Amino acid sequence: MYAEVIVDIASEQVDRVFTYRVPDAFSSMLFQGSRVRVPFGFREKEGFIIRLKETADYDESRIKDIIAPLENYPALLPQLMELAQEIKSKTHCPLCEALRLMLPAQMRGGRVKVKTETCLQLNFPPEMVEEAIDKQGRAASRKVILTALADGGIHPLEEIRALVKNVRPPLDYLIEKELVRSFEREVLRAPESVRDVKPVEDPPLTEEQEEVLLELKSAVRKRAGKNTYLLHGVTGSGKTEVFVRLTREVLSLGRDVILLVPEIVLTPQMIRYFRSRFGDDMAVLHSRLTPGERFDEWRRIRLGQARIVIGARSAVFAPVRNLGAVIVDEEHEQTYLSDHFPQYDAREMALSRVKREGGVLLLSSATPSIYSYAMARRGDYVLLEMPHRVHERPMPHVNIVDMRHELQMGNRGMFSKLLLDRLKSCIESGQQAMLFINRRGYAPFVNCRKCGESIKCPQCDVSMTLHATDHMLHCHYCGYSMSMPGECPSCGSEYIRACGVGTQKVEEEIKKIFPDVGIIRMDVDTTKGRNAHFDLLSRFRARQAQILIGTQMIAKGLDFPNVTLVGAVLADLTLNLPDYRSPERAYQLLVQVAGRAGRGDVPGEVVIQTYKPEHYAIAAAAQQDYRAFFNEEFARRRKDLYPPFTRMARILLEGESAEKVLHCAEKMRDEMAQFLQVKPMLKKRLFFMRADYAPIQRIQNRFRAHVLTKLLNHPDTDRLLEKMQQLVQENNEKTGESGVNAALEIDPASLA
Repeated sequence: MYAEVIVDIASEQVDRVFTYRVPDAFSSMLFQGSRVRVPFGFREKEGFIIRLKETADYDESRIKDIIAPLENYPALLPQLMELAQEIKSKTHCPLCEALRLMLPAQMRGGRVKVKTETCLQLNFPPEMVEEAIDKQGRAASRKVILTALADGGIHPLEEIRALVKNVRPPLDYLIEKELVRSFEREVLRAPESVRDVKPVEDPPLTEEQEEVLLELKSAVRKRAGKNTYLLHGVTGSGKTEVFVRLTREVLSLGRDVILLVPEIVLTPQMIRYFRSRFGDDMAVLHSRLTPGERFDEWRRIRLGQARIVIGARSAVFAPVRNLGAVIVDEEHEQTYLSDHFPQYDAREMALSRVKREGGVLLLSSATPSIYSYAMARRGDYVLLEMPHRVHERPMPHVNIVDMRHELQMGNRGMFSKLLLDRLKSCIESGQQAMLFINRRGYAPFVNCRKCGESIKCPQCDVSMTLHATDHMLHCHYCGYSMSMPGECPSCGSEYIRACGVGTQKVEEEIKKIFPDVGIIRMDVDTTKGRNAHFDLLSRFRARQAQILIGTQMIAKGLDFPNVTLVGAVLADLTLNLPDYRSPERAYQLLVQVAGRAGRGDVPGEVVIQTYKPEHYAIAAAAQQDYRAFFNEEFARRRKDLYPPFTRMARILLEGESAEKVLHCAEKMRDEMAQFLQVKPMLKKRLFFMRADYAPIQRIQNRFRAHVLTKLLNHPDTDRLLEKMQQLVQENNEKTGESGVNAALEIDPASLA
């Protein structure tokens, strides 16, 4: 028997199969998808078996033996190997890099192991334990050990060690006399968020939920026809309960479910919700798990011990064996796009999996992406709608405050009179409030009032942000920090000050106004610890604080029945981003954060502070009118030829020399232009192409340039993208000469 193996080396030069002989001792242990250790040159490397065959294609004397399997089961399922081939084809990456996406990173190189513990058990019938204890005479320690094991069950050694101070000598004696047996057993490392969750009963369904579920249940039973559904349900309409009931239906058919959430902050809440309904039949996959926890959860899924998987975007590669449905919560979020090579969109990967494996894809959001809603209107997706909240609860009342009028009235603070009045009433009534501002830190930039210069990071082309906790300036791109200067580095003036508003400044001002009120702040700075999200949200849920201040991580998916007031401190921040999607993102954030109010028995209220109340995104968000916003935004994109009518793609180049990266960008632009000269039909698919420095010219002391293109959304576009990828590969093969790295980004999450 022979095996064709992809060696785990990320290089185009070795991106092909190598044939190895399967030793007889391993013939029953190796399968397609198994990981193996193989000789490669003068080294040993890990590899993946792509296929097994009975004959070799060339001289058998040159074929080396596989050294050993790395697991006693195939780590990669056939459907995931097919998905890896698809990723390789789309991104032109080496196959091993696509295969790596399917496994916990720490499995490579054996950096994570199965955890075991020493256990003890009686080696004779429990009913004879009293006789055995009597025979120990004056040996008190041995009597304690036998008494602890008297129930005949399995007990960890650590449990016995807590009862007997010097446990080893008496225990060794009992083992030697064959009264006690000692053995190792596996211990699963469970994430903290899945512990101590009590079961709950199913709540009654609304008519809208029942109608939606009727359609979805029919789809998962048929395993044919339309396989993509878009659930547009307002905030508080009970979409999560639809997920639960759909999951139960899929499980009843003997199939598995993957549920994707966009942010780690949402994962603990969703996990506890599902665990209260399904118990241990679920696993969790996200980046905040320890390597051991991630490995154990992955193994539970792979071995069929967990049939529900909840996690962030990488969970789309979970090794479930019989996929029945993939649910994508908050499908509009950009976090489903991976910007690491090889790049992928978890929503596209989910669609590919359900098509291949005969499942159903459910995309869900209160604010669907323009692309998804357009696909639903065109008939590619089936649109399901839930326009009302559960229990007939009203949508929150939204107030728009024009901060220009506040300024004219002499209010130069960051809070409007209306927001402060509503906050005071909320606190006095014993309810909770959330304040949203999509910028962390104390002040976004520090500038000189004399020369106008702002202090920028010495390693990045971005302004430094002042943090109040340490009174230091921090760069949010590379992590560089420095002390707040006493004078301007450019002109020496002492007139230097912090400007703008961030979460820390909001927190400071609120503490001044309401000194006796408990406050929790959630942003990247306060959630660095492993369980920080879970701990902060648990404190707020337990009403240890009345006000939660945070960035976009508090804007979606969270359900706090006692929150009756939401304030958007500065709604224009997202609207002012230099990105064609900024109106869409502003609308989505405002509607999502507004939806946190009034989810309990007390009606909610929202205060949106803005300098642009007339903007269609702000006006539509205040009315909670998605269709009005969609029509306006869709018309704008059609007129200006933005996606989904076109595709944005760029080659991003990074290097240590500004001149070199720009030169490489211009060279690639010229090569693309030459390619199009002989492809007149392809040239018609290109709207524009520009080589320039990237908007953020330098990050971590590496200069950035890009070749930015806008392409017609047409099948021919793939040939243009293939040419761009070819230029990227040719450049990267010569990186040692130029010092410039390149990457192709298709419809990137950020154009910065």
